Amino acid sequence: MAIAPEGSAAQSQGFEARRLLRAARAASLGTAGQGGQPFVSLVTPAMAPDGTILLLLSDLSEHTRHLAADRRCSLLAVGAAAEPNPQTAPRVTLTGLAEPSDEPALKARYLAVHPYAALYAGFGDFRLWRMVPAQALLVGGFARAVRLRAADLVPDRDAVAAILAAEPSIVAHCNGNHADALARIAGGGAWRMVGVDVDGCDLAQGEVVRRIHWSRPVASAAEVRAELVRLARA
Repeated sequence: MAIAPEGSAAQSQGFEARRLLRAARAASLGTAGQGGQPFVSLVTPAMAPDGTILLLLSDLSEHTRHLAADRRCSLLAVGAAAEPNPQTAPRVTLTGLAEPSDEPALKARYLAVHPYAALYAGFGDFRLWRMVPAQALLVGGFARAVRLRAADLVPDRDAVAAILAAEPSIVAHCNGNHADALARIAGGGAWRMVGVDVDGCDLAQGEVVRRIHWSRPVASAAEVRAELVRLARA
């Protein structure tokens, strides 16, 4: 039976869950249809700096109609399996409530991770939705399951604010002065930084966006720099 971890263990597991979610470019969304009938669909999530989930959904979609009637939902994100057995893949299932959002900064964050979506993000029937997690089940691999509370999933509020404030200068500096380091971090080629947060950063090459993880959550621009230096030298 999965149980909730305590203290620093919960923070570590929360970081692991956020890493999976921030790297997910596709996920399964569970909604409640007519009469409560479960319904699962493919979505393309992003994660806001504060750990909430962002979804760009069409009003014409079945899952959007479900959410308009019942905000309860779940999201499953799956990482790469270590072995042929798919059950060795790390994954996290979130449960929570979804609501429409008209915040331009959140939409920009979503499009930074899914740049191709700019083709239809401005259509009248597309809206950004924000899912606030209530709890999660993190499975780190076969027979490794742990339940997490919302408090375990949310990054430190002060750290989020500090990185948000520093993000424009970090992105501009890295793209303007350290293209060579970004190339080394990404494994070669021309890449630009499109976002940074407490858990890592996102590098883009055209419509391909690659997630780069920090070794631990950071709380300042100096700690971001230390992580980038470490990655460039690895």
